[in-house]
Amino acid sequence: MNESAREHDPVRDIPEKLAVIPINDGVVFPYMLVPLILADGNLISLIDEALGEVKIVGVFTQKDPSEPSPGPDGIYHTGCAMLIQKMARFPDGHIRIIGQGLTRIEAKNFTDDPPMMRVIVSPLEEREGDRRRSRAMMLNVANAFSRLVDASESYPDELKGVIAGVREPGRLADLVAANVNTGIEEKQAALEMLDPLKRLDHVYGLLNSELEIARMGEKIRQNVRHEMDREQREYYLRQQIKVIQKELGEDDASVELDDLRERIDSKEMPGVACTAAEREWSRLSRMSPGSAEYTVARTYIDWILELPWMEPTKDSLDIGKARRILNRDHYSLEQVKERILEYLSVRKLKRDSKGSILCFAGPPGVGKTSLGMSIASAMGRKFVRISLGGIRDEAEIRGHRRTYIGAMPGRIIQGIRNAGSNNPVFMLDEIDKLGKDFRGDPASALLEVLDPQQNDSFEDNYVNIPFDLSPVIFIATANIRDTIPPALLDRMEVIELSGYITTEKIKIARKYLFPRQLEENGVPSGKFGITDDALRIIVERYTREAGVRNLERKISTVTRRAARKMVEGGKGPWKVSSRNLEAWLGTADYPDQQMLTRPEKGVATGMAKTASGGVILFVEALGMKGAGSVRLTGQLGDVMKESAQAAMSYVRANLGEEMEDEKFFENSDFHLHIPSGAVPKDGPSAGVAIAVSLASLAMGRKIRNDVAMTGEITLTGKVLPVGAIRDKVIAAHSAGIREVILPASNRKDLDDIPTAIRKGIRFDFIDTVDKGISIALAGDGGKGSARKAGRRNAKR
Repeated sequence: MNESAREHDPVRDIPEKLAVIPINDGVVFPYMLVPLILADGNLISLIDEALGEVKIVGVFTQKDPSEPSPGPDGIYHTGCAMLIQKMARFPDGHIRIIGQGLTRIEAKNFTDDPPMMRVIVSPLEEREGDRRRSRAMMLNVANAFSRLVDASESYPDELKGVIAGVREPGRLADLVAANVNTGIEEKQAALEMLDPLKRLDHVYGLLNSELEIARMGEKIRQNVRHEMDREQREYYLRQQIKVIQKELGEDDASVELDDLRERIDSKEMPGVACTAAEREWSRLSRMSPGSAEYTVARTYIDWILELPWMEPTKDSLDIGKARRILNRDHYSLEQVKERILEYLSVRKLKRDSKGSILCFAGPPGVGKTSLGMSIASAMGRKFVRISLGGIRDEAEIRGHRRTYIGAMPGRIIQGIRNAGSNNPVFMLDEIDKLGKDFRGDPASALLEVLDPQQNDSFEDNYVNIPFDLSPVIFIATANIRDTIPPALLDRMEVIELSGYITTEKIKIARKYLFPRQLEENGVPSGKFGITDDALRIIVERYTREAGVRNLERKISTVTRRAARKMVEGGKGPWKVSSRNLEAWLGTADYPDQQMLTRPEKGVATGMAKTASGGVILFVEALGMKGAGSVRLTGQLGDVMKESAQAAMSYVRANLGEEMEDEKFFENSDFHLHIPSGAVPKDGPSAGVAIAVSLASLAMGRKIRNDVAMTGEITLTGKVLPVGAIRDKVIAAHSAGIREVILPASNRKDLDDIPTAIRKGIRFDFIDTVDKGISIALAGDGGKGSARKAGRRNAKR
C-alpha cells in the first residue's frame, strides 16, 4: 500500500456523501488500482469538487453499458469507495485519473439528479469466517489461479507471485475476481458478497470454468497446429510430386487443374455457379489425383462448366416462315397450326412472355413429336426430346445427390446440357405414361419444371445450383389425358390432335411417306410407284390406326421388296396397284369394318373412340324365357354396365303399349353382349345404342343397319352429349354408314368433321331416347318407312 493510502482508515475516513462515478466496463474492488478516462463535463466537475475535499468518490457499475448517463436505477447499488491518487488533463478537455479502491459501500439515498449524482453511502464491513476453512479455500483458489495462468496466454506470470503474497481471504477473493476474465455480472456478485468464504467459493467456481475454457482452447490450438503441420507436409509432398512428375513428363494432373481454372475464369455463369465451381476447384487442387473423391469433384466441375447458363440461341420469329415450315412438315391439322402460330405471335410481341406449356394429346402416329421439331425449326432453336414413358424414379427428373455412387443430374439438366443453349424447345414425350413407386413420384417433380411462375429457379439435386428454365419452351405429348395427374394437367394447355381420315392418309402417304421411303431404301423414283387405290386398300385393310405410323411401315415393306428386285437384276419399273397388292404385302391384316348387311332384331350399331381412333361396334341384345334378369358380357367397364342398367330401366318403364307382349320383361331374361369380347370397353356413350337394341326386342322390330348412334342417356330418357364425335363419325363413314344419330348438344362438333365426310352423312340430332328409337327401328314397311318416321320425330 502506498503512502496516500496509509494516511486513511478505509472505513473511518469515508464521507457520508460521495460523488457518483458510473463505469460501464468493469467492477472496482477494494485495494484495486483503477485508471479512468472521463470526457463528460459534469463528471469532470464532480472530480474537481472531490479533489478539493477528501479526494474520495463512489464508483458504481452500470447495469446497461450502452447507457450514456444512467440514473439511480441504471447502476448497481453496491460499489466501492475510491481514493483519487493522480489526475492528468489533456488538450481535448478529457481527464485521466488513477484511483485506488478503499472499501465496499452501499448506496442509501441519491441526493442529486444525473449526470451529477451524489449519494448517501454506508460502508460495508466484511464478516469473520472459519480460519482453518479459509486457509484451505485460499490454497485451492491460489492453486487454481496458478494453473489458469499456466494454461492461458492472457494472464501474465507475475500474477502468480502477487497471489502467493496475499494472506487475507477477502483480499485474495477480490484480487482473483478483479483479474479473472469473466462477465461483469459475476464480478458484481463477488463485490456484493460480504462473507469471505462465500466469495472464495464463488471465485473458485469462476476459476474452474475459465480453466476448462483454457484447456479447450489449448486443445483446439494443438489441433489447429497439427492440421497446419499436416497440410504443410502434404503441400511440401505435393510440390515434390509435381517436380518428380514434371521430370518424368507425367505432370498431367497439374495441367488438368490449370485447364479447369482457365475454363472457370472464361465461362460466363451466374455468381452462385461461379462460386460453387471455384470452391470445388479449390478442394480438387488439394486432393490426390488417385483418390475416388477426385473423380467425383472433377465430374461435378465438368457439369457446371458444360451447362449453358447464359448461352441462348437467337429467336427467329417470322410468322410467315413458321407457317411455311408447318405446312411443309404436316398435312392438315389446321387448328393445331393456328394455335402454334398464335403462340409464336405472342412470343414476338412480348419476348419475355412465359406463356403456357403446350400438351399435344392424340392417338399414336398423328405427328405430335414432329410438331415440336417444326416449332423448334421455325424459331431457330435447338430441339431436345426425352421420353417419360415408364419412368418411376423421381431422381430421373431431379437428379441424384452427389453422395451416391454413380450420381448424375436429372434428365431435364441433361437435356439442357445436350442442347447447348438455355432456351431450347424441350419435348416431354409420353407424359401420360409416367409411373410412381417407393422411389418417388416423377409427376410431382415435373410440377416445378412446368410451372412458368417458379421454374426460373429449378434446382437439380446433383448440380445443387438454381437453373433458370423460364426461357425454355416445354411441349408435352400424350395419347390420352385421363392418366395425367390433375395437378400436372392443370399446368398445361391441352391441344387435341384427332386421327386422319382415309383421304388425308392417302395424301400424306403420297406427299411425305412414299418419297421418304424411296430415299431411305435407295430406290429411284422412276423405278417404283404405287397407285392411290393401292394406298387406300393399305389404309383400310392392312392398317387400322388413327395416325400413319403403320402405313409408313407397310410402304417401307413394299419399297424394300422393290429394292431387292433391283439388286437381283430386275429391270422394272414396278408399280403396286389394287390388283397385285397381295403379291407385295400378302393377305390383309384386317377385314373390312363394314356395317351389317341387313337389319336385325336386337342388334344396334354404336360408335366408340379407342387409342387408335374411332371404331363402330355392335350392341347385341338377346331375350329368352326367364324372370327378368340381365346378363352383361363383352368385358364391359363399370360405367358401361351402369348405362345398360339405365337403358333397361327406361325401356321397361316407358315402352308400354308399343310392346308386343305386355309381360315381356317379367317373363324374359336378357343377355347383352358387345363384341369383341377380348377388348375392354367402358364409357357412357353406348347408352342410346343399348336402349335401341332392348326396344327392338320388346317391340319385335328390326334395327336399321345403315344407322349408327352414340349418346349418354338418363333414367328420364334425356340424351346427353359425348366426346370424340369427329373420330366416331369418320369410323362410321368408313364402314359405309350414311346416317348418324347424335345428341342435340353435339351439333357444334360438326365443324370439326371434314367437309367431304359431312356431306356424305345425314345427321339426326336427338334430345330424348324416344326420338332415337323411332329413327333407328325399321317400320313395318321396311327401311323406307323407318326413314319417314325418323324424319317426323328427329330434330335436324
